[in-house]
Amino acid sequence: MSETSASPFDNVRAVTWNDGRLQLLDQRRLPDRAVYLEYQDPIDVADAIRDMVVRGAPAIGITAAYAVVLAAKQAYLEGADKWRILIEAAMEKLAAARPTAVNLHWALKRMQALFPGIEGDPEPVLLAAARAIHDEDIAANQAMGKAGAALLGESKAVLTHCNTGSLATGGFGTALGVIRAARQAGYLEMVYVDETRPWLQGSRLTAWELMQDKIPVTLLTDSAAGYLMSQGSIQWVIVGADRVAANGDVANKIGTYGLAVAARHHAVKMMVVAPCSSFDLDTPSGDLIPVEDRGPDEILQFNGRQIAPGGVPAWNPVFDITPAALIDVIVTEKGVIETPDRQKIAAVLA
Repeated sequence: MSETSASPFDNVRAVTWNDGRLQLLDQRRLPDRAVYLEYQDPIDVADAIRDMVVRGAPAIGITAAYAVVLAAKQAYLEGADKWRILIEAAMEKLAAARPTAVNLHWALKRMQALFPGIEGDPEPVLLAAARAIHDEDIAANQAMGKAGAALLGESKAVLTHCNTGSLATGGFGTALGVIRAARQAGYLEMVYVDETRPWLQGSRLTAWELMQDKIPVTLLTDSAAGYLMSQGSIQWVIVGADRVAANGDVANKIGTYGLAVAARHHAVKMMVVAPCSSFDLDTPSGDLIPVEDRGPDEILQFNGRQIAPGGVPAWNPVFDITPAALIDVIVTEKGVIETPDRQKIAAVLA
């Protein structure tokens, strides 16, 4: 498995496989501590995905692929002649861990497609497949980084939202991969980062990643982004995607839609960076994408402390849907899609 990068701006790995164990960097503890947790049980991995130990659509897909290896190994030991049946409960648990990120289901389907052709111990075949998914993601991120950076021209500053870097992927990152490649090419002087309520992935994770790579970063509240644009401080908003519908509508971290609306008003360009595994051509438009609601506690509490009046209701959608009409370009590893629509997406993915 490739765990290194040719780029000097890529020093983090969130998902690793070592000696038959899956290791996940516990992103709930960042930036205070970098702690890796080890997993040998696929149900525990499903819980880790649900509980945000690992997050980011590509990283979730990679993690799920390795979890299938653990599940197959466990099932084979329980019944060598019926492991395909015994693995089903673990597969269902993994599939239900996070409903919006399409990479999770894509990875599970890709692994499951190998089951019929496996004879004997399934672990070697499935481990090779999981490693391939991991390596392909890193290669795709590097390709997207190069393609996206080429679009920035002489841009001096950009804004990004949530976390789309090595922590959210196999390595290098999607939107943050573009930023890394642009910085390496000498374009960017500053990266502005939304704090990204309520889990603060921007302040806890993206700011941390950029500081690890010594890339200049300025943190701001989510509500300051529109005013930042009005000052002419940025030329691009660059974000990732948890799912892209067939027509180009994008499901991404809550707050992305508001950024796209503000960007259009201020003539700031909107770039979405997403691997082909994040596209869901079976979903015609964004209004059909299931949006996960994680319940009120993440808004009503902070670090276990109540910060809102007792009994007040709260609405906590984790994602929002940005219409394709508000997106200037989607960058994939197979090509750049300008003013995306159904036909252009189908042509690139073909």
